[in-house]
Amino acid sequence: MLRTIAAPFTVAAPSGARIRDRLRVGVADEQLLTLVGQHLGRHQREDLAERVAIGLVPAKESRRAARKKKLTRVSSSRWAGAMTRANEDQYQLSMRCLYDERAGLRRAIGKIAGRLAAPCGQRKGLVRGYQDRGERFQKQRRLQALKARLVVVEQHIANGRPSVVVGGHRLAKTRHNLTQARLTAGEWRERWDAARLFLTADGESGAPHGNYTITVDPADGSVTIVLPGPLRHLANAPLGRYRLACTVTFHHRRPEWLDRVTANQAVRYDIVRDPRRGRWYLDASWSAAKPLLPSPQEIRASAQRMLGVDLNAGHLAAYVLDPHGNPVGEPLTVPLELTGDASRRDGRLRAAVTTLIEIARTHGCTGIVIENLGFTDARHMGRETMGRGRRGKAFRRVVAGMPTARFRERLRGMAFHQGLIVVAVDPAYTSRWGAQHWQAPLDDQRKTKITRHHAAAVAIGRRGLGQRIRRRPGVTASDRRIGQRRATGQTVYAPRPRGTTSPPRTTGTPHEGGKTCRSRSDQLVLFPAPRTVRGAPGTRHLPPGPECVDPANTGQQR
Repeated sequence: MLRTIAAPFTVAAPSGARIRDRLRVGVADEQLLTLVGQHLGRHQREDLAERVAIGLVPAKESRRAARKKKLTRVSSSRWAGAMTRANEDQYQLSMRCLYDERAGLRRAIGKIAGRLAAPCGQRKGLVRGYQDRGERFQKQRRLQALKARLVVVEQHIANGRPSVVVGGHRLAKTRHNLTQARLTAGEWRERWDAARLFLTADGESGAPHGNYTITVDPADGSVTIVLPGPLRHLANAPLGRYRLACTVTFHHRRPEWLDRVTANQAVRYDIVRDPRRGRWYLDASWSAAKPLLPSPQEIRASAQRMLGVDLNAGHLAAYVLDPHGNPVGEPLTVPLELTGDASRRDGRLRAAVTTLIEIARTHGCTGIVIENLGFTDARHMGRETMGRGRRGKAFRRVVAGMPTARFRERLRGMAFHQGLIVVAVDPAYTSRWGAQHWQAPLDDQRKTKITRHHAAAVAIGRRGLGQRIRRRPGVTASDRRIGQRRATGQTVYAPRPRGTTSPPRTTGTPHEGGKTCRSRSDQLVLFPAPRTVRGAPGTRHLPPGPECVDPANTGQQR
């Protein structure tokens, strides 16, 4: 039984922008920023603990006004507003993570319980039992552990109290494995303290340059910060402000930033410290109006080319498709080596996305079609559905290493600024049907070797254009004249004939036999002689036409 295939959709444009510039602070500025960040971070964590203790309540019952008033005494009104808003966002994110974990645990428990109900080495309906009793015993133990975890998660959800680690759960666990992480206690402490600093100021429309707490002057790039109440004695500027000795420029997307700060529109600033490099950064972010992007149906009606892309481990396979869904040109392969630290992997991913955008613009494509991958089942039920042993473990590791979410986010942001549209399709059966219907015919006609990944890219592009993946017979015929004549009509949808009438045969379809005497209609004439029609006005010649109905001309599909 085939799964239901979801309809393609246009990926939404980015809802905001975020840019970064380096703060080349001196010793005095660094000490002050550290002091302010630690002071605000301590009170922010206290407020977060209070918010978690309140539990899952409506927004009006979260006591935000009382908590903000309490924080205002030790900071300022705007710092207090930023801390309470950040804590509310963190709480809601933690609750969504709990819901996702509960759903994943339930899927894993149901899958293992179904396989445990089947005898070892046998099948019970469509469910295959475990191979031997040893594996079955280990799965019973894992089932008990998953059920115990599910009880804890459901209890946290019922109480509305998620577990939140300010600074990161991964970094907290690294403290107990410093040797494996190749860190000293001092290096870990430096990273831990840097992650727990709070130097975030929300923007405010109408305030000077869009932010009163952290203000960046667009004229000279100077940065001033409003100090909390207990630290006002350290101010070196009027109104309890501190002016940093360094300046910022914001080279990336500077015109957009200037448009906002000169119009006093809200801009949020975050001061971040990177202990690995020993640097300080200033991030500026703002929200943007969401544009109305065309739907896949509107893109199909515009009759534009699309670029189908298949994400794989180690490379991206791409193919250009014309408005009729036919592959154009040679297959394209973009290397994607995701090794090294996080910044290096992200840089290589950006480079691959840039190459895709250049390919799309070079071939006149209006958008890029990708799969809506998530690998949610692979994370929760990978051991049960993606093989066992060394091969299964290696395959799961490859799947887990594919940056599906990061690739989609990077592609939609970078493509939008280049005037391209990103369409996401259901990934069901794209690799299987692409290899079945497109790999061999394309391999016979192309100079470059066609892989199943390139065939999957063709299937992805056709699904994004709202067409069937299945190839019509004779579309990729070796004869150029016949192939062109049939390719133009392959995408026109027409319902199949019903009843006992068999569909009309195409020119390249051999006769199936079964008749002792073939009728005259079975003889397919490609180019018959011109027909002569005699009438009262005189004799006129009609152009030649096929003597049988050709689906390539009528638009019928088989």
